[in-house]
Amino acid sequence: MGKIKVTECGGIKGLKVVEPTVFGDARGYFMETYNYNDFKEAGIDVEFVQDNQSSSHKGVLRGLHFQINYPQDKLVRVVNGEVFDVAVDLREGSETYGKWFGVVLSAENKKQFFIPKGFAHGFLVLSEHAEFVYKCSDFYHPNDEGGLIWNDPDIGVEWPIPEGMELSFSDKDTKWGSFKEYRK
Repeated sequence: MGKIKVTECGGIKGLKVVEPTVFGDARGYFMETYNYNDFKEAGIDVEFVQDNQSSSHKGVLRGLHFQINYPQDKLVRVVNGEVFDVAVDLREGSETYGKWFGVVLSAENKKQFFIPKGFAHGFLVLSEHAEFVYKCSDFYHPNDEGGLIWNDPDIGVEWPIPEGMELSFSDKDTKWGSFKEYRK
């Protein structure tokens, strides 16, 4: 191994921060962002079937999203800018059910965040602009979307919202239900 460093996150089984080895010189840098064998050796044995990319401006908050009947493992990273990325454990019977973990992902730190099936996911753009890239283990099914409201007090995500930052949401992200409603 040695090409990636993998760290478990906040005591939540399955969540992992992945840091690639970066080879740099005066010309720039090179890194492998994904190598199936290295990831498998690190305990991430997933077949990814779809890559996605989004572009957002400062203050955009996307989430907290999940797929209901077709859950997805995700490997997320930022190729331009900086975001605060969050995963919430929704796995029935998990010791950390309802707990969240957040990590800053940026083009500069080159960290990736592995989020297994059974988690809600979202992010807040901290830089003026951010490009967010992610791999998924299942295809997107538009009629299978679920979500939780971003500021649910029972989850208690501590979003790093600087004073004066105006948040921007999609219509659906303002209408998701609470964690209590989800648990019913």
